[in-house]
Amino acid sequence: MQPTTQMNKSLGLVLLIVTLDAMGLGLVMPVLPALLREFLPSHQIPSHYGILLSLYAVIQVIFAPILGRLSDRYGRRPILLASLLGATVDYAIIAATPTFWVLYIGRLLSGITGATGAVAASAIADSTNTTERATWFGYMGASYGGGMIAGPALGGLLGAFSVHGPFVAAALLNGVGLLLACYALKESRTHTGAYQAKKRSTTYPRKPELAGLTGLLLVFFLVQLIGQAPASLWVIYGEDRFHWNTAMVGISLAGFGAVHAFFQAFLTGPLTKNLGEKKTITVGMIADAIGLLFLAFATQSWMVVPILFLLAAGGIAMPALQALLSNTTNSEAQGTLQGTLTSLTNLSAIIGPLGFTALYTATSWNGWAWITGALLYAICLFALSRR
Repeated sequence: MQPTTQMNKSLGLVLLIVTLDAMGLGLVMPVLPALLREFLPSHQIPSHYGILLSLYAVIQVIFAPILGRLSDRYGRRPILLASLLGATVDYAIIAATPTFWVLYIGRLLSGITGATGAVAASAIADSTNTTERATWFGYMGASYGGGMIAGPALGGLLGAFSVHGPFVAAALLNGVGLLLACYALKESRTHTGAYQAKKRSTTYPRKPELAGLTGLLLVFFLVQLIGQAPASLWVIYGEDRFHWNTAMVGISLAGFGAVHAFFQAFLTGPLTKNLGEKKTITVGMIADAIGLLFLAFATQSWMVVPILFLLAAGGIAMPALQALLSNTTNSEAQGTLQGTLTSLTNLSAIIGPLGFTALYTATSWNGWAWITGALLYAICLFALSRR
């Protein structure tokens, strides 16, 4: 284990890289439809917009576990460098391309090499003990959330001048992350640990890398799936139920993101140290479930304010769950685990929006989607209790 000061410095750099990566993702979201208008007639834009967004997730479902396994074998640093290089090239291609089909090539490349989050989480697992991981996973979640708040705001401003500007900025941000990782980030997976893992695998019968984690992986997937409900429906629900305008939607999203990041950064660690991972996960899931139920029956805009705090409190469940999974996984399989979690996250991002929007439009009352999310937590709590 590295000395504390050196470890904190290294992990701080990892969190900065995660923030830059998230800002890059958020930068391009507001202007991608406008960029498509340069190539396509208006009636084709929605379908291609949806395909481009889902293409990355589909490729990640396949390649994230592979990249995680490669980081277990060859180290975190080279895989992280490849991921940042892929994102930099992707955004640069999209910013400069005069041809529509090249956009798909860029998205494919980014999806194949996209391992920043998984490798960052693996580096945290490598560099911390079991009592500290939930805290650092909380910091990582807050860093990602902060980047996703700042990115769209900056992307909207740059997009007012040029639809290519946000893609250039995203390429630069990932390029900065690449340079930082190249010149300042040390390898967290030591040669000694890799050698010992290899020696154990040849001396003893090999144990399945994620053996015994099926129940927790199901909980992880369901929690991520439930999180797709507000991600998919918040805008249209706010407009339908509370008659919000665009400005109010933006304020509510920014407020939720800020409170959510605060809870993850400052409450996850203390709660986990006092309650343990399982109880912290339970508290987070119950808070989120109550928030979803209240949201289903809310009738006035002011009611959303306390509900936002309940939903944000639910954010403590994910870093605590990630820590529990990490702490029950062999040290030589942390990359495989984090790659699998990234794959499940992207799978939920494919299934969730389709399922929740279909449920929203198919029912006469627009609260059923929130109730469904709350009910799914019952499965999570049951699976967690079996551990």
